[in-house]
Amino acid sequence: MPDISPVKIRAKKYAGVYLAVILFIISFGSGVLIGKTWHIKKQLTASSGGVEMERILNLKRSTNNSSVEFDQFWDVWDKIKTKYVKQPVQDVDMFYGAVQGLVSSLGDPYSLYFPPKEAEQFAKDLSGELEGIGAEIGVKEEQLVVVSPLPDSPAEKAGLRPGDKILFIDKESSFGMDVGTAVSKIRGKANTQVVLTIARDGVKDAKEITITRLKITIPAILFSSKPNDIAYLRVMQFNDETTRELNKYIKQIKSRQTKGIILDLRNNPGGYLDTSIEMASQWITSGVVVSEKGRAGISNEHKTFGSHPLSDIRTVVLVNKGSASASEIVAGALQDTKKGVLIGEQTYGKGSVQDLETFPDGSALKLTIAEWFTPNGKNINKEGIKPDIEIKEDWENEKVGEDAVLDAALNLFASTTFKW
Repeated sequence: MPDISPVKIRAKKYAGVYLAVILFIISFGSGVLIGKTWHIKKQLTASSGGVEMERILNLKRSTNNSSVEFDQFWDVWDKIKTKYVKQPVQDVDMFYGAVQGLVSSLGDPYSLYFPPKEAEQFAKDLSGELEGIGAEIGVKEEQLVVVSPLPDSPAEKAGLRPGDKILFIDKESSFGMDVGTAVSKIRGKANTQVVLTIARDGVKDAKEITITRLKITIPAILFSSKPNDIAYLRVMQFNDETTRELNKYIKQIKSRQTKGIILDLRNNPGGYLDTSIEMASQWITSGVVVSEKGRAGISNEHKTFGSHPLSDIRTVVLVNKGSASASEIVAGALQDTKKGVLIGEQTYGKGSVQDLETFPDGSALKLTIAEWFTPNGKNINKEGIKPDIEIKEDWENEKVGEDAVLDAALNLFASTTFKW
């Protein structure tokens, strides 16, 4: 009987993705995204499935809530309709704007409400229909930052680096801007340009970077062989193709006398939850891969499964501050279970779980519902994963083709003193 992953079974109900919403923009920005459909009450929708404003406006315009005077909402609504200088005001725009403001009031950059048009674009991002610069952005300490440019993307070729602070987008200040707004401004049609003004640690002056948007096609995994029978796996995405490609390369690794594996998760912003668990399960033979903790401390554990074909092969995991979400789940799990030695920089720290609910009118709500933890109980949200061997990347001084972190990993396999 075939081995059926419990994660696969769960994935039929929940489509897990991490969040940062990547800039291609994709910016999943931020954590685990769990998708499902939520139906609005029928009295609020027209026969077409869209929200019918008259039905909303005819609802009781007050509540019995003693702490909130909801009449004020309708008072403001009516005053805008009757007094605002530029008429007519569209009910639909006011409605969607009000709901966006409601979610924005949480102060959580990864909880977002998407009106139908934006929700459609978000769905395209997740499906791989991407046009943009090929980078992921997030918000840290209220500052818009680059989580990671994708290899060979327009963003990387133009010089964008992990950790860059985005000060302006086409001369418009990004101060106080949320991820969704930034994504909408940086994303655009192929062969058009966007100008980002960035500040970089260690560099005195801010500088402008002009990036030409392109259609982005990204492989899930890059595979090659390194000297001394070391297999190199660079994980580009955690998507529907990742597990299939990984299984293909595992067959090659097992058919050779492979002495070690380098799993490169640098600048990987994440992807599907189930894919990260499937990947970690290739090494981890028992126990928990990652656990979620929601409000009131409710916990949900995701355990390893399968035949674990890589469990007996020495593995080094490469990470940096552009490693986020799914990358951090895999890195943290391999570190805690002693199945991988981590080399590089501390990871980004995207450990929140988002629930995605779609509505009949095409709009969607992405809401943070939990945080996730490594097998040993480390909360990765904001803190990230600290590598076993820390090596700072030096983008400014490294020559083209040099990779100090990769070289350190190869040297570790050749070491006669390091204890695995």
